[in-house]
Amino acid sequence: MPVKSREVHLAARPSGEPVPANFALVEAEVPDPGPGQVLVRNDWFSVDPYMRGRMNDVRSYTPPFELGAPMDGAAVGTVVASGAPELPEGATVRHYLGWREYALLDAASAEPVDTGIAPAQAYLGPLGMTGLTAYAGLKEIAPVREGDTVFVSGAAGAVGTAAARIARHLGAARVVGSAGGPEKARRVVEEFGYDAAIDYRKGDLGPALKEAAPDGVDVYFDNVGGDHLRAALFALNQGGRVAMCGAISMYNATAPVPGPDNLGLAISKRLSLRGFIVTDHGHLAGEYARLAAGWLADGSLPGRETVVDGVENAVGAFIGLFNGANTGKMLVRLGQG
Repeated sequence: MPVKSREVHLAARPSGEPVPANFALVEAEVPDPGPGQVLVRNDWFSVDPYMRGRMNDVRSYTPPFELGAPMDGAAVGTVVASGAPELPEGATVRHYLGWREYALLDAASAEPVDTGIAPAQAYLGPLGMTGLTAYAGLKEIAPVREGDTVFVSGAAGAVGTAAARIARHLGAARVVGSAGGPEKARRVVEEFGYDAAIDYRKGDLGPALKEAAPDGVDVYFDNVGGDHLRAALFALNQGGRVAMCGAISMYNATAPVPGPDNLGLAISKRLSLRGFIVTDHGHLAGEYARLAAGWLADGSLPGRETVVDGVENAVGAFIGLFNGANTGKMLVRLGQG
């Protein structure tokens, strides 16, 4: 029988920071699966900063969300009805029809995950795109070399909490992170494996970064952009590498944001600055999955989460990303998670 499912729709495109009125919680009827399809009860889904860009009606690396239609994103759940023998009822799968309680999808779009290795939600974090993003950036985009000093902005976020330990596994000798507020800065050092933390809310990043990395920075993993990129350009050593992963400080801007005023240092210091999108690095997924499973098992890869319960609270969880409400991965847990 068809099931009732609540799902979040984009009701209006935000101008600046999103507000609850930009979204609508809608009840829909989801039909039974046909041949080659599965019906999945979502147990967890992810809300991520990149989704802000998809709320604008502009061309980007991923299509914009449609107005009046359900949003989507990474999710894990349980198959409750199946028209595909390879995915029987009870199987746990990862897919990309989040922001809803139930999802009907082709079996080819659902990936089985092993909950004997790690809990289901880990496949949205350290064993998912979050961990792979940190690995791709530090392995391939701005390669970490033995003895490097690495600086990571957004160190208490989903990617940042994985980046320090991954950098260490790749040979970094010192890892410095930035985070907002004294509590997050404390946790960055005590829980996430950083050697030093900068509380960016205290003011000028430049002197703080110089103190935390007195011998300069070799690799900068950028999740923030803006003033963090400017400070990193001053701190980077000759031949330094920058992985430009995100620029959350700019996502809600309503006018063009000027770039750092010291970009000329990239020439004099022979720096490499390279932007990247994790979906372009699928060739690393198998390698990373094998490594990450071992690191998660031995405790050397953190799986920190901020959990919000219920699809009705997903919008608040998403908006909270831009106000520092999360430590680690922001997840929405549904009734069976």
